Amino acid sequence: MNKVDLPEHLLLFDGVCNLCNASVRFVIRHDRRQLFRFASLQSDYGRRVLGMQGKDPGDSVVYFEGGQMYTQSTAVLRIARRLRFPLNILYGLLLVPPFVRNPIYRLIARKRYRWFGRRDQCMVPDPSIAKRFLD
Repeated sequence: MNKVDLPEHLLLFDGVCNLCNASVRFVIRHDRRQLFRFASLQSDYGRRVLGMQGKDPGDSVVYFEGGQMYTQSTAVLRIARRLRFPLNILYGLLLVPPFVRNPIYRLIARKRYRWFGRRDQCMVPDPSIAKRFLD
């Protein structure tokens, strides 16, 4: 498989999950510096990136920062760190051990379709933000 160049801040998300799509829109609104690039887990690009990492796309969010991969609650908190105040102070929750944080993340991830619904297809970004989406 060919090497995939990763942007400095890449957020892979479940493109058919309503909660995940709303979260991406939230990040876009609060990413003043436009650091983040996005791709759905279902896209060719997302699958290639995860395949190179040997990662199963079971997670609803996978975040790459500086080439390092983060999943579950750690991914969410590292994303929050890059958003504007007061959202960036959520990063302090990283002090809570993952064995406490991740079960909460996994519960929400497991129930996300039931609680928030799902789409038939991945979101199509608005032309004003399309350049931030890969593939």
